[in-house]
Amino acid sequence: MPPLVARRRHVARVTALLRQFPVVAVLGARQVGKTTLARQVVARSRGPTTTFDLESAADLARLADPLLALRRERGLVVLDEVQRLPDLFRTLRVLVDAPGPPRRFLLLGSAAPDLLRQSSETLAGRIAYHELEGLQLDEVGAARRERLWLRGGFPRAYLARTEAESVRWREEFIRTFLERDLPVLGLRIPAPALRRFWTMIAHYHAQIWNASELGRAFGVAHTTVQRYLDVLTETYMVRQLPPWHENLSKRQVRAPKVYLRDSGLLHVLLGPRDARALESHPKVGASWEGFALHAVIERLGARPGEIYFWATHGGAELDLLVVRGSVRLGFEFKRTAAPRVTPSMQVAFRDLRLRRLVVIHGGTEAFDLARGIRAVPLGRVVRDLTPLR
Repeated sequence: MPPLVARRRHVARVTALLRQFPVVAVLGARQVGKTTLARQVVARSRGPTTTFDLESAADLARLADPLLALRRERGLVVLDEVQRLPDLFRTLRVLVDAPGPPRRFLLLGSAAPDLLRQSSETLAGRIAYHELEGLQLDEVGAARRERLWLRGGFPRAYLARTEAESVRWREEFIRTFLERDLPVLGLRIPAPALRRFWTMIAHYHAQIWNASELGRAFGVAHTTVQRYLDVLTETYMVRQLPPWHENLSKRQVRAPKVYLRDSGLLHVLLGPRDARALESHPKVGASWEGFALHAVIERLGARPGEIYFWATHGGAELDLLVVRGSVRLGFEFKRTAAPRVTPSMQVAFRDLRLRRLVVIHGGTEAFDLARGIRAVPLGRVVRDLTPLR
């Protein structure tokens, strides 16, 4: 068993949400550390706590009559793998609305369309959501960023004793996810077909999505590949970064960019098994861009609906645009130690009315490139970038 990583930022956030809402749902990919996070939250909580693991036959039996079983519980109740018992949400609404001693429910689940829909509809106004990503730079330390990039953020992959063990865990995760986890979520897609599709998406990592082109390459209709992409997005395997567009005097790209969320899974699907092989792989730049992009999004605390990319058919583009209220921040990702201001950056800075543009690069020094444009090394993202307010 690898050592645990204390996920203090997430523990603090979930604890704060539990003070405000009777129900908090922690959503994320399988094996990303939701159960470990719940244990750390429980360790900090005061009063009684009870945990039900819905993958346990014994705990499922205890919840055969959920209203009867949960009505007598007090304090914090943790329900792990809650997507296995979707009818539970109606019971939770009755319990949180009932008079008497207060209860708080911490739900852990892999994201699925039915889970999100049923929980939001049944527990509207009573539930808050917290998305849990894999390990990030602020949790492992900037000095270990190369290891995090190579292995990815799944705790068992990152903390494995050897590279071979890490690769073996990631390969087994992909197989189990396709053969067991997706069917449990009600997604009936043949595992070999989705594995081939996932691999093709890895080769499109950091590129603009073209369903028709991928459908022709895969030999199916573009609607089918779009459904496959949505499945991987809803289960936190893929991020679709939407395009930003507004009334500018330029034709703008309106299709999303696609990124595999975890760099370690990306590398297993692409082939490189160690740092040397990754350095010589043709997708090394795209891999680094996706890793740095996710690090910035996580550091800023940016949410869906606040993150975009921007591109015009004339060639101007911006890798990441973060919009919160009237504030617009731009980010470019360059795996070089000596980034320079490009005409595309100048166009983006002017046309998008950016407050500032930050070039995240692979060197070690931070420096100004131009007025409003600054270069920051990936190793200083945690130090130099301030979370959004």
